[in-house]
Amino acid sequence: MIFFVFFSHQTFSQKTYTIVLDPGHGGKDPGNLGNGFIEKEISLKIAIEVGKELEKHDYFKVIFTREEDVFIDLWKRGAIANDAKATLFVSIHCDSHTNDAHGAGTFVLGLRGNKKNFEIAKRENAVIFLENNYKKKYEGFDSNSAESVIGLSLLQEENLDKSLEIANLIQQNFTKKLHRVDRKVKQDNFQVLRETIMPSVLIELGFLTYKPEGAYLNSINGQVQMGKAIADAIKDYVDHLRLNTVKEEKFNKVNTVINNNTVINNNEVEFKIQIASGKNKIETKPYNFKGLKNIEIKEVEGFFKYYYGVTTNYNEAVESLKTAKSAGYDSAFLVAFKNNEKISITESMKMQ
Repeated sequence: MIFFVFFSHQTFSQKTYTIVLDPGHGGKDPGNLGNGFIEKEISLKIAIEVGKELEKHDYFKVIFTREEDVFIDLWKRGAIANDAKATLFVSIHCDSHTNDAHGAGTFVLGLRGNKKNFEIAKRENAVIFLENNYKKKYEGFDSNSAESVIGLSLLQEENLDKSLEIANLIQQNFTKKLHRVDRKVKQDNFQVLRETIMPSVLIELGFLTYKPEGAYLNSINGQVQMGKAIADAIKDYVDHLRLNTVKEEKFNKVNTVINNNTVINNNEVEFKIQIASGKNKIETKPYNFKGLKNIEIKEVEGFFKYYYGVTTNYNEAVESLKTAKSAGYDSAFLVAFKNNEKISITESMKMQ
């Protein structure tokens, strides 16, 4: 006999979520100085506003890469997030241009996009050359070459979906709540994002070279509004993670009962473990996936998703998830399909 245990009341997980806020530039690197506004000062003030908003909630732990006017190497900014095992890394900047371009944009890591995006990435990466011993620390990295990011680790690739999720939430708040001009979510080669191993975004708050926008970002009102917009997006993103954590805990309890000499097997529902996702198509050989075999690849809206442990047996899928995480895919998660269409795990369990 199969017993199912479902809980109608949902409570969020009490896990702590570490958010690393990275105010761009600092110290000997002022960033851009459009119309006399100073990027390093604005990025720090808005990052502090983000931190204030997040710290109103006890499940957030906020870490700043800098809280004063000091120079921090790009590699160290990423190392701070990695050492903290951060949930999310957010780098905050202001843009510049030779014309009256304006608006807010958010970037995630990716290969070189169009020429304008690439110029932004080159400008933000130029700080590398202010660092001591930069040739050794960034050996082999060419800020002018898209090929420099071809070798991105799969750990970064598997975080791309989550990076895009938080980036879209941030952009929606900028454009719908604050009515900023939408420069959209884009991908490009930012060194500070290459250094991190968790979902990461780089925000260009606006253009200091466009005087009305620079004045807004330099104002207390503008800084509070932009800071709150970013913080609200982070909260929405983390609330989604917290809800998923609760669901996972519920399903583990269901599995405990079902595992009592009972096997779930329903040919209509197929379970898979998503271990990676990215723009690059990678050959599904075990050496590309930390020794995991029988990897399935599926293209969805321009992204390649990689699945492991395809099965119609839920118990086997749970074991495959453990195997994937043991192999190093800490962000791997269980997904379900019916008739080749993705469905929620809750729905799949009801079908059993």
